Amino acid sequence: MALFTQLLVLHLYLISAVLSQVTEFISIDCGSTSNYTDPSTGLGWSSDMDIMKYGKLVQVENPNGNWMQYRTRRDFPSDNKKYCYNLSTKERRRYLVRATFLYGSPENEDAYPKFELYLDATEWATVIIQDASRIYVHEMIIRAPSDSIDVCTCCATTGSPFISTLELRPLNLSMYATDYEDNFFLDVAARVNFGALTKDVVRYPDDPYDRIWESDLDRRQNFLVDVAPGTERIRTSKNIDTRTREYPPVKVMQTAVVGTEGELSYRLNLEGFPANARAYAFFAEIEDLAPDETRKFRLREPYVPDYSNAVVNIAENANGSYRLYEPSYMNVSLNFVLSFMFSKTNDSTRGPLLNAIEISKYQQIAAKTDRRDVTALNAIRYMSAENIWANEGGDPCVPAPWEWVHCSSTPPPRITKIALSGQNLEGQIPTEFNHMQGLTELWLDSNSLTGSLPDMSSLINLKIVHLENNKLTGPLPSYLGRLPNLKELYIQNNSFSGEIPPLLLSRKIIFNYEGNPGLHNEAQRKMHFKLILGTSIGVLAVLLVLFLGSLILLRNLRRKMSHRKCDENGNSLHTSTKPSTANSVARGGHLLDEGVAYYIPLSELEEATNNFTKKIGKGSFGSVYYGKMKDGKEVAVKTMGDSSSHLNKQFVTEVALLSRIHHRNLVPLIGYCEEAHQRILVYEYMHNGTLRDHIHGSVNQKPLDWLARLQIAEDAAKGLEYLHTGCSPSIIHRDVKTSNILLDINMRAKVSDFGLSRQAEEDLTHVSSVARGTVGYLDPEYYASQQLTEKSDVYSFGVVLLELISGKKPVSVEDFGAELNIVHWARSLIRKGDVISIVDPFLVGNVKIESIWRIAEVAVQCVEQHGYSRPRMQEIILAIQDAIKIEKGNEGNPKLAPGSSRGQSSRKTLLASFLEIESPDLSKDCLVPSAR
Repeated sequence: MALFTQLLVLHLYLISAVLSQVTEFISIDCGSTSNYTDPSTGLGWSSDMDIMKYGKLVQVENPNGNWMQYRTRRDFPSDNKKYCYNLSTKERRRYLVRATFLYGSPENEDAYPKFELYLDATEWATVIIQDASRIYVHEMIIRAPSDSIDVCTCCATTGSPFISTLELRPLNLSMYATDYEDNFFLDVAARVNFGALTKDVVRYPDDPYDRIWESDLDRRQNFLVDVAPGTERIRTSKNIDTRTREYPPVKVMQTAVVGTEGELSYRLNLEGFPANARAYAFFAEIEDLAPDETRKFRLREPYVPDYSNAVVNIAENANGSYRLYEPSYMNVSLNFVLSFMFSKTNDSTRGPLLNAIEISKYQQIAAKTDRRDVTALNAIRYMSAENIWANEGGDPCVPAPWEWVHCSSTPPPRITKIALSGQNLEGQIPTEFNHMQGLTELWLDSNSLTGSLPDMSSLINLKIVHLENNKLTGPLPSYLGRLPNLKELYIQNNSFSGEIPPLLLSRKIIFNYEGNPGLHNEAQRKMHFKLILGTSIGVLAVLLVLFLGSLILLRNLRRKMSHRKCDENGNSLHTSTKPSTANSVARGGHLLDEGVAYYIPLSELEEATNNFTKKIGKGSFGSVYYGKMKDGKEVAVKTMGDSSSHLNKQFVTEVALLSRIHHRNLVPLIGYCEEAHQRILVYEYMHNGTLRDHIHGSVNQKPLDWLARLQIAEDAAKGLEYLHTGCSPSIIHRDVKTSNILLDINMRAKVSDFGLSRQAEEDLTHVSSVARGTVGYLDPEYYASQQLTEKSDVYSFGVVLLELISGKKPVSVEDFGAELNIVHWARSLIRKGDVISIVDPFLVGNVKIESIWRIAEVAVQCVEQHGYSRPRMQEIILAIQDAIKIEKGNEGNPKLAPGSSRGQSSRKTLLASFLEIESPDLSKDCLVPSAR
């Protein structure tokens, strides 16, 4: 009865999940003029009229079958531009992206089209039309890098680029997760349904994720040949348990091929190969074997010792008949022509069996244009009243640059030139331009730009600037004269005012500033003033000489005319000087004189803590005591246990640091005390202690439920995210752990203990320091390199998330055995798809599996070996919020039940152990195959 109940719950969950999936499907009929529902699948299709302004609609004269979505296509101009569809996604969620192409035109065309297909900046495929009646399908499995993706056609060699349909299908849980998805997409090369009843493909609704399974009867040229003698087709109407990691459709697993003479062999071509690939084999025993019958076989070709020596026993591997066994080859190198053969073992009574295969190529993700440049371009592209030129989509540089930008050729691309002369731009020049450090030319002349020039002092590569014939005002910034590579500056016919920076006039720069009446050259004005002053002094000197000469002449005349002596009186001009006095004001002050923290006298703290009698904890700084101030406010009083100069500096650092930080998820500093050689910090008292107390504390304490754990995780993540991005310069905690996450009276979390914190220096990506932290939480990359980054906090927080899921301590020989720590133990199980084994027993039966999976996935990403592979705190917050929505929602997701199956991927078989592949060497941005 219990088993029936579990199966019923699972069935209801799958129905709910399918309905939820369909509502998120995006199905675009390119070239259609209306929306409709396809009667063959029940899927709704949307016209692209509102989202694509380029190209023309073409009626397809010979549509393939009765599929409505292939009655039109959209043709694009045969030029050097790209034409892109933008699809909304949820960042870090996995999707299947599919583009299809049916040409269907008369055969009197000079040449069929050949063009390129791109996903964002990554080259997806070369579309080559050789058969006008064939539907060409290209599928990519991705983990969305952002909140949208672009699918673009471009670069036609012959004919015109076109597209028939574009589809986006979200995947669930950890389907198609790989260790390499930060750097590689999965380009689907083959997905074959063996033993198919007809040539028709299998897709939605038989496959709830709408994957397309091709029939092995559709043997187009070189697709499936070299079939071994004795190969027979079998089928069953019984239900197949397909609850494996990839959830293939039951209909596909109900058919198979068997080698009655002991062998199964096929050959098929793989477009885009040789390459590294991920391959899946799907085996389900759908024949009823007698008790004395067995079916055992090996992979004989291609012969790889590890793979070929492993024996496949379907019933044993899948724990019974009519259950699916799904081994995967995580990283194998395959050639263009793939020949494979399964052969039965000598002790087997039945020949090999195969239900389906799926092969995907690892497609390296190309670098997109630097995000800072894209932000600046988006700030200016809609400043035009017409903005016809602003409709270009996709990446600004790859595969073809926007018409009005030039780009560098080295990855990641940087914008080197913006050419928007005479484009009716209005408004102020965006401040985001200061981040475009690859910019060498800026052409914004002959527009209607207003306001003053923003700060662009970081554009050290800027050579040519054209701003003439606008309505710009204000002074010319002095940084213009300090730009080291500036050669030409044109600002004429604006309304600039003030003094021209002297360096602009002294350097060899072509500088045109006429037509700015309010702009003046101070050096020329000073020279003009000196000339006037010199002339005036000269004239005055001549007049003085003439005046003195006249006096002398007059005196001589008087002497001659007078017969008596005249007394001559003279007055002397005496100047007296008084010593000047000046008052010097020098304020010598304490670090805290600025009033950034509340000073509390020692006597008040002694009274509040009853002379420091109630000790409630001990941190990196010293002992912590409970206190109650005169106004009734409860506080935590932290004393410095050592008066060494090092800790005195630590005290000053902590006070200065905490005094300027205010966030609801950081423990606030109330005051401080420096008195009688005492160093004391006073914090808000957190009534519910630490997160560690609630996870690993008293056995009499009721464990936290899952929603409470998620809320605490979200609060703590927001506190850390504020330290990383809300403080300037940013702050790295360095000792994130459950004992440093405190809970207030309402069980809201706040991050504490900044005694180990260090401010990140501006313009640096790391801080060198002695590796400090707590065993079990310490970032191995930081420990090895001594290079501290925000991603070190992310690693530690990933450990906290694993503690919240499992209820286990980060280091425990008893819990983890040889694995020793929670990271190795949890990561190995999660990557096998066995999340149930790590869940806290208290939560089993009271939590939705998809909510657990959402946190498990982001936790594993947090504890990646290398910092660049870890998410940002903002991404972690979004994942936690997703998990909260899932847990609170009414999607019908099943609860984890005690004793529920761990799933096929947790069953360790001999073949599975051989098929697990080690991580590749990505040190040189290439995928090197490796096997164990």
